[in-house]
Amino acid sequence: MSRTYAICYNPSMDNSINVMENLKDLLSSKKVEFTLLDIDSLKSGFDFVFVIGGDGTILKAARFYSKYGSPIFGINLGRLGFLSQASVENLETSVEQILLSDYNVEKRMMLRADDYLALNDFVIKGDLSSRTSRFALAINNKFVCEYLADGIIISTPTGSTAYNMAAGGPVLSPDIDAIAITPICPHTFSARPIVVSSDDEIKILPAKNNKYTVSSDGQLVFSLSGELVIKKAEYRANLALLKNNDFYNVLRNKLHWGISPASI
Repeated sequence: MSRTYAICYNPSMDNSINVMENLKDLLSSKKVEFTLLDIDSLKSGFDFVFVIGGDGTILKAARFYSKYGSPIFGINLGRLGFLSQASVENLETSVEQILLSDYNVEKRMMLRADDYLALNDFVIKGDLSSRTSRFALAINNKFVCEYLADGIIISTPTGSTAYNMAAGGPVLSPDIDAIAITPICPHTFSARPIVVSSDDEIKILPAKNNKYTVSSDGQLVFSLSGELVIKKAEYRANLALLKNNDFYNVLRNKLHWGISPASI
């Protein structure tokens, strides 16, 4: 039985349509049938999904297809694209590897809060961006500490190289199940990021009479007035990765990890 493919692209991004047309031509030349999807009109029922765009586009597709188990393969448009595997320059060779099944699928842990999923992180902030806010943290219903900070990042290993890292949080290997909790600009030197088990239930308790906003992967934003419970999601994102593009290779090539300034 032949595999079913989809091309998901973000028409609002520069060069997305050109790359989509190139990918269409490549697949057509190899007699591969596919369905074309706008990122805002995703559909299920595919064995493999090519996703053209930045990390935001890939995150949205990953959350959607996690429920169906479809692997997604990210193609970036020239930006950093930490979640993407292919670029415009190596598109043809990457497609050939995919069609030969010369790739691995990593099942990445996700988080859930209410009806929202996150592959990278949940970020909790006060609804007035100019003010710091007070947050209490509980893990497994046990009080841990109180933060006076600009916000709190609750991150997966996949998201540890995103906002979490920029805020001074730890980088986690994606093959472990853990959750990083990182305060944003805390107003005390004793406040430090912590890493807990993925089986732990994290509860954020806002101060009374204050309102907060929560963002999922920096995209879905909702209001919070009471406590927020975050735990490991029942779904996992399925990221198709080329076999020569492991996590540490990505760190070196995209973040110049461990490379002296003189050699960059």
